Amino acid sequence: MEIKGKSVVITGGASGLGEGTARLFHELGAKITVFDLNDARGDALVSELGGDIQYRSVNVTDEEQVSAALDAAQSAFGGVDVCLNYAGIGDAAKTVGKDGPLPLAKFKKVIDVNLIGSFNVLRLAAHRMAANTPDADGQRGVIVNTASVAAYEGQVGQAAYSASKGGIVGMTLPIARDLASIGVRCCTIAPGLIHTPLFESLPKEAYDSLSKSPVFPQRLGQANEIARTAQFIVENNYMNGETIRVDAGIRMQPR
Repeated sequence: MEIKGKSVVITGGASGLGEGTARLFHELGAKITVFDLNDARGDALVSELGGDIQYRSVNVTDEEQVSAALDAAQSAFGGVDVCLNYAGIGDAAKTVGKDGPLPLAKFKKVIDVNLIGSFNVLRLAAHRMAANTPDADGQRGVIVNTASVAAYEGQVGQAAYSASKGGIVGMTLPIARDLASIGVRCCTIAPGLIHTPLFESLPKEAYDSLSKSPVFPQRLGQANEIARTAQFIVENNYMNGETIRVDAGIRMQPR
């Protein structure tokens, strides 16, 4: 699918990987609708980039908010062609720690935002994509979800996060099969250690240690490298039902 001129919804698009992708896709000529809960960053991004980009304050777990924001994307940009799901949270805690068992509410919250939130947005976006005019391949839309290498090698304290990301990996192929009849592709990106603002708060020793973990190149990944993977998936019509690790060969250790 050609990105130029397409209506692209990006959840978690006001910071981190989502922001990096919003910047790239805007540069490539897409019409962007950013879903996030950080109003200050969302408004600042729209002000900086200008043109065909809008921000909507959206809780991805809220069906009504997501539906209203997708309607806004349709109204402003004539439809929804691409959905890129980056919105997510992490809350590290051991299954049984010093204070006892992991509170069930904390586990549920991570699952709710990362897994259920992604599915909530993509199902509603796909429903709208079904009304798009198909291309020569019969394609009407593309969905790209974000998992993590933690889906495969979750570290100590990552039971909830790994479960949420493993769920995203696990639902990728069934969703691709479900949506084939309406001409919508679905893939997932599983990033490794990517430099986001979170890493800037780490002590230098911890930052340096993490930077040496990948096989090659031995550095943290950049948001733009994830964005370029999303670009590849959208532009390559033969990519479907696949999860792509983007991690410089890293295999996470227990700690």
